[in-house]
Amino acid sequence: MSDSPTSARTPDRTAVVTGASSGIGAATARMLAEAGFRVFCAARRADRVEALAEEIASAGGAAVPVPCDVTDNDSVTRLAATVGGSLNLLVNNAGGAFGSGPVAEADSEDWRRMFEVNVIGLMQATRALLPALVASGDGMILNVGSTAGRIAYEGGGGYTAAKHGTQVVTETLRLELWDQPVRVCEIAPGMVRTDEFALVRFGGDQEKADAIYRGVPDPLTAEDVADAITWMATRPAHVNVDELVIRPRAQAAQHKVFRLPPSE
Repeated sequence: MSDSPTSARTPDRTAVVTGASSGIGAATARMLAEAGFRVFCAARRADRVEALAEEIASAGGAAVPVPCDVTDNDSVTRLAATVGGSLNLLVNNAGGAFGSGPVAEADSEDWRRMFEVNVIGLMQATRALLPALVASGDGMILNVGSTAGRIAYEGGGGYTAAKHGTQVVTETLRLELWDQPVRVCEIAPGMVRTDEFALVRFGGDQEKADAIYRGVPDPLTAEDVADAITWMATRPAHVNVDELVIRPRAQAAQHKVFRLPPSE
């Protein structure tokens, strides 16, 4: 990236990061705070966002912990009330994948949960915070999608459908807000290794989660994605990064990933 977060400081600006309790969300909250944003750290796990806000404050940043479940509209309404009348940046990061079975064996509840958090939750957070984004005179909606929102793969029907939804909602918002002072962007990461994503997807099966990344030299980290998000968020007000697809060098496509042979 041409600018580091610290060289593109933006004092007196505010940001909401959903799903901030771990992984990409927590890393993004840290980097945005380093770049000068006052960050509202929103997630279901109150203890996690409280600890994150304290960590950011101890490093000289500004953060407000907000317990919030984006699938609960009342919870999102409370988030908007906490943020107040003006907001510069909304990072719709809350999401998740649940299950990996084929469509013929799909769990309806898993699919419902994925659509609720990746699409409905994104919509509810955006709807509630849009007036504050417009009021700022320089707002940005930055949706965290996925390369799964670009191409299908076996065993990923529910997740790819949900992340395709994220992409289409992003495109629709850009068309609908064309005359408003709000930029609409999406980042679509490929293989990112975090502590929880794969583990949650496989219902806590550590072996299956580890197998996803086995032999892959240097998958992306949460910090890599957070760095890209912060770069997007600190571009000049007239610059809209419609979409940024980011993968590790080892991943040429969903099905083509370089893996080192097992060590003897």
